[in-house]
Order: sequence, then C-alpha cells, then structure tokens
Amino acid sequence: MRQHLIAPSLLAADFTRLAEEMQMVNRSEADWFHVDVMDGRFVPNITFGMFIVEAMHRLAEKPLDVHLMIVEPEKYIQEFRKAGAAVITVHAEACTHLHRTIGQIRETGAMAGVALNPHTPVSVLENVIEDIDLVCLMSVNPGFGGQKFIHQTLQKTRQLREMIDTANAKARIEIDGGVGLHNAEVLLQAGADVLVAGNSVFGAQDPVATIAALKAFSAVFDR
Repeated sequence: MRQHLIAPSLLAADFTRLAEEMQMVNRSEADWFHVDVMDGRFVPNITFGMFIVEAMHRLAEKPLDVHLMIVEPEKYIQEFRKAGAAVITVHAEACTHLHRTIGQIRETGAMAGVALNPHTPVSVLENVIEDIDLVCLMSVNPGFGGQKFIHQTLQKTRQLREMIDTANAKARIEIDGGVGLHNAEVLLQAGADVLVAGNSVFGAQDPVATIAALKAFSAVFDR
C-alpha cells in the first residue's frame, strides 16, 4: 500500500521550547520529523548541525527526515546517519556525482532522498530515479521558512509522478514549502506522498489538530 505521510518541519518550531514542540509531534499523528540543515553557503541561512540533530534524535519517537541544504553533502553523510537521520536528502544542484552520493547514503542504511530546487526540472532524475527512496520537490526557494507556495510545483509533481510510475520505481514524492490545509488535498491529488508542514503546524492555535487534519487528507489517498 502506498502510504501518505505528514512531516512537521522543526525549522518552524519555537527553539526556546524545542523539547516541548517535539513531544507535541511525538504524541500527534505525524509520521516523520523534517529537519532542515543549512550551511549559509548553498542557501543564505544557517540552522542545525550534527550535534543538534543528535539531540533531536534522543527526543524523537518518529524518524528524522534530514534535508541537507549544504554544499559537498557527501562529506557529512556518515555523520548525519550516526546522529540519527533515518532519511538523508541531498540537493541535486549540490552534487557533482549524484549517483555516487545516493549510493553513499544507501550504504549507511538510511533512506536516500534527492531534493530539487524550484527551477530544476524533474528530468535530471531520469537516470537515478530507481535508486532513490524520496524526491523532495522544493515548493519555495530554499533557505527560509514561511514563504509562499510556488504553484508551478503542482505540474512538476504530476510530471514526477508519471516518471516514477513509468519506471515502476518506489520513490516517494515529498513537497517542502508553503504546505498547509489550504493546498494539501490538491498536492495529494497531483501525486505527492509526503507533506512537509512548518508554519502551518507550529503556527496553528492547535498544532495536534492541524496535523490530524492533514493526516485525514492524506489517509483518503492511501492505497
């Protein structure tokens, strides 16, 4: 069965209450924690390093979906796996030897993900799609939370779903950026499998109820 997942993004959490925020997600219907690692080079922001991911792993009762928005990600794959990453996603734009980097991730036992920036066509994945566990389509320009959803992502999602289905590949499609109750259903209809939700969850009056509502949307499409 193709299961659809909800992954609240810790980038939008209140860092002064991070343990409480993570416990809230633990007791919710969410499936993964999404962790954005930024280096100030690939994107114009700096967030979490290995030590913070390791601390998150100690608190997490759900898998850590670690999104490396960094240059030369191949240098840090082992460290993030040791820190507790269950999914490691690298950017196609940051990898000179993408196939080799995917192999590195898989060798650690983590699920291998590849992220695409808004301007990058899905066609760059044609020769590696059968080796990937996850494709993260950036529906905002990476680097900051709270941005508006780029609507062209819907067509891109449909194109990627067709590519995956044609290849009979197992890759899940993850949408990252500007996702909430207002567009969850249309994204799932377009072929998305994993919805990353940041501000729409952590900025909600009742985050647990918001996660439950997103999960209810996704459950309709499980098959």
